[in-house]
Amino acid sequence: MGTRLTGKRILITGAAQGIGLAMAKTFAREDASLFLIDRDGAELALAVDALRQTGATLGSAVADITDAGAITAVVAQAAGEIGRLNALVNNAGVNVFAEPLETDDATWNRCFDINLKGAWNCCKAVLPGLIEQGGGPILNIASTHAFTIIPHTFPYPVAKHALLGLTRSLGLEYAGRGVRVNALAPGYVATQKVIDYWNDFADPEAARAATMKLHPGGRIATPEEIANAALFMISDECPFMNATCLTIDGGLSVQQHPA
Repeated sequence: MGTRLTGKRILITGAAQGIGLAMAKTFAREDASLFLIDRDGAELALAVDALRQTGATLGSAVADITDAGAITAVVAQAAGEIGRLNALVNNAGVNVFAEPLETDDATWNRCFDINLKGAWNCCKAVLPGLIEQGGGPILNIASTHAFTIIPHTFPYPVAKHALLGLTRSLGLEYAGRGVRVNALAPGYVATQKVIDYWNDFADPEAARAATMKLHPGGRIATPEEIANAALFMISDECPFMNATCLTIDGGLSVQQHPA
């Protein structure tokens, strides 16, 4: 058991699987107290059971981040179960990919409600407590879609660009109150969502190989690699990092053309 997060009481959204679950496991190993939320109650229960077996201090709730009232209630519940929150990781998100003129209002709203409004709901619920306690970190899990564009993925990159704007705006607004707001931008990560994406192709192995070939190192990230970066950013080890974004994509977004 490490001590890098001793004293941290962290809310993680979308914590039942993928990057969210990897962060929960990594943070727990560093002595954080966690409150996990997800919309998928069955997956969340499995994640909580696994973490409790490690001796982690945690609470959980099935909640939809697009429901501001539910998130306010979650923050109050967390205070009762693990103590008043002093850190937040906005991890929950959803891929919404389409061509612009084929994007109806329902698709647009779903993308922005989850990927942007949901993050704001959580920030808005947690910020008063952070300010009252003298500050604390907020980490928004963005994406390389926050500053690059892949055709036919609209409106997802629009929402992720906006999430980066939210990060910068809140980071500057509350810097004088001790609050740090940063973003982490993963590229391709070996999560179930990416596996499902490959499986949508007639030849999943060929799709997988094509994704790997895009990357200078010939591979994509593991969820644990993203979680290790998040650990640094949510800790007190980078107190002057604020209103910025750390990119972890193996160099993918800086090459002009794929290798």
